[in-house]
This record gives sequence, structure tokens and C-alpha cells, in this order.
Amino acid sequence: MAAEELEKDVLKSECGMDYVPLANMLLIGDFKAADQFTRDALIQIAGEGARKRGYVYFTEVKGLSQQDMATIEKLWLKYSKGKFGFTVQRAIWNQVTVGKDFERFCRKIGWNMMENGIERKLKWFGNSEFTYDLEKAPTGHLPLTSALRGTSLIKNLLTYPLWDTDWNKEEK
Repeated sequence: MAAEELEKDVLKSECGMDYVPLANMLLIGDFKAADQFTRDALIQIAGEGARKRGYVYFTEVKGLSQQDMATIEKLWLKYSKGKFGFTVQRAIWNQVTVGKDFERFCRKIGWNMMENGIERKLKWFGNSEFTYDLEKAPTGHLPLTSALRGTSLIKNLLTYPLWDTDWNKEEK
């Protein structure tokens, strides 16, 4: 990674996370690894309970470090040229989901597919059916958030309180 690229990114963390690996993954276009790093980072910044169980409860989202969330989001936005990130997903959620229709949201960001005339979610485990290519993936496709325990986690990430502020104003 070019040193000047990292110097432009302020990789702040309240909980001691090292975001250089995420910046590197995104810089070289390894969106699959960056996606996994992001899920792992959410677990780390959610605290000891999330680390012990290996996932984040939706009720923990509001308590996530704003500094860490801003760092993660800035990196995704920068290296995807504004195509991926929680705020990108939030904009789509707010635009297409009259009545907050989760299935409509999933269709818009490419998390669903038709198979033999039946709509289903893309497979994540095993051979992932998600698209990790910046040019081929739909806007908002990444980062992925597990909806195995329902849609509450992603909905809470999309309504994370920081996104209602001018959190990124100084970067514009």
C-alpha cells in the first residue's frame, strides 16, 4: 500500500482496532476479505459479550463506537468510490422501502435471486453467491450483514445514530 494513501486515511479507533488491514484489503479490491474483516470488527467493537458469542446482537448496535463506525464507513466509501458502505445501504433502504420492506431492499442491492421461478436469498456459506467485484456488484451490495437471526441487525446498522449527523462533513 502506498504510504500516502494511508496518511490520507485517519484510522481512528476507540477500542484499539487496527484498520490498516481493512484499508489494504479495500485498496487492492479484495472486497471479500474486507467484508469478513468488517463483520469481525463489528464483533470486536461491540464488546466482550459479542466477542464471547461470536456475533453482534441488534441491541448492541447503538452502543458501537462512533469513531470506529466512522472509520469503517470512510474506508468502504473511499475505496469503493461511494458504491459500498452502510450509509449507501441506508440511502437505498430509505429510498426503496416504503413501509420498510426488507425483501424489496434485498432485491435492490442484489441479495436475492430467482431460481426455478422462486425468489431466494443468495447463499453466503460454502460457495458464496455474493458479488465481490466493484464493477459487477450492485450499489449497496457490500458490506454483508448476517440476517440468519432475522433482519434486526442490518436494520439497526442502517439506522445507526451516527448516520443522522454530519459525521463525514469534514471529508467532503
